[in-house]
Amino acid sequence: MTLLIVVLVFGGMVFLHEFGHFMAARFFNIEVEEFGFGLPPRILTMFKWKGTEFTLNALPVGGFVRPKGENDPTIPDGLAAANPWKRLGVLFAGPFMNLLTAVVVMSIIIVQEGIGVEGKVLISSVSDNSPAQLAGIQANDILLAVNGKSVSTLDAARALIHLGVDTPIELTLDRSGAQIKLTATPLSSRPAEQGALGVGLAYPRRAATIGEAISGGFSYTGSQALSILYLPIGLVQGVIAPNQARLIGLKGIYDIFGQAVQRDVQSRQPLAPAATNTSSQAAQPTQEPTNYILSIVAMLSVSLAVFNLLPIPALDGGRILFTLPEIILRRRIPYKLENTINGVAMLLLIALMVFINAMDFINPANVKLP
Repeated sequence: MTLLIVVLVFGGMVFLHEFGHFMAARFFNIEVEEFGFGLPPRILTMFKWKGTEFTLNALPVGGFVRPKGENDPTIPDGLAAANPWKRLGVLFAGPFMNLLTAVVVMSIIIVQEGIGVEGKVLISSVSDNSPAQLAGIQANDILLAVNGKSVSTLDAARALIHLGVDTPIELTLDRSGAQIKLTATPLSSRPAEQGALGVGLAYPRRAATIGEAISGGFSYTGSQALSILYLPIGLVQGVIAPNQARLIGLKGIYDIFGQAVQRDVQSRQPLAPAATNTSSQAAQPTQEPTNYILSIVAMLSVSLAVFNLLPIPALDGGRILFTLPEIILRRRIPYKLENTINGVAMLLLIALMVFINAMDFINPANVKLP
């Protein structure tokens, strides 16, 4: 399942990127000679439409477009011969499609998960064999108080739990309208990512409107793009540790998707009823389904867009950079020089990708989902 998801995700992201270039080229009346499904070698030509061959290729990952005269301005009506504004439109269209994908995916997540409403603290999850589970705390309980002190925010709840580390604390909970009190002992010996008590805390959620979902999708996409651009600055400033900004290849991404699939599948399974001291059988608790796979799809879509817009030759951003002098100075960089620089840069990028993917096996990144 993980392999299938990775292939579909990467194939889909690359395909949408190239589809953006294709649609923009057709909009500006620039002929596209080929739109390939998958990567060469070609298996067959499926059909031809308005001068474009739609081909099926051997490697089932993504796709590509081959505009007429892509790198040669001497070819009439080709991409390189088009005015610079049209070329910019075609170049921006690919990353734009990836950003739009992230907006759509995050909007879907917000519709599924809803909007958090402050004022109450929800136990969103309970870890196996944790102090919380041993005490009988269940997912979907509402935390009302810790040691008699009422809580209404996540920060207040975490602070009170932290103060009680390694000592029994009394938790007042609302479970399906009934108020109960349980005693648990948060442990400092537990890993930080699991939490001393072993619970996930969140705000109860309400249904999101379409407007809230869309605006949230745009907000996430923008903040994620800024976070990626901030990475090199954070590294220089020492705010971000080098291991947190490490580049990973296909194996690293596959490993992350493996965790995501496991978490998403597990979160959709019913929980076993927690043991209680009462004679009545507690109702079977449920947990909030996670959306790690969709979240990673959104993150990768933003990453692909930002990476392609970097001013590096051979990427869309590099080609955009070569186009700017023609707009600003009315002078075009000689196309043969541009093609040479792009060709050398492409070889260097391929070498970098080979190195990154090799390091995934030599020194695997230890990335764990929260």
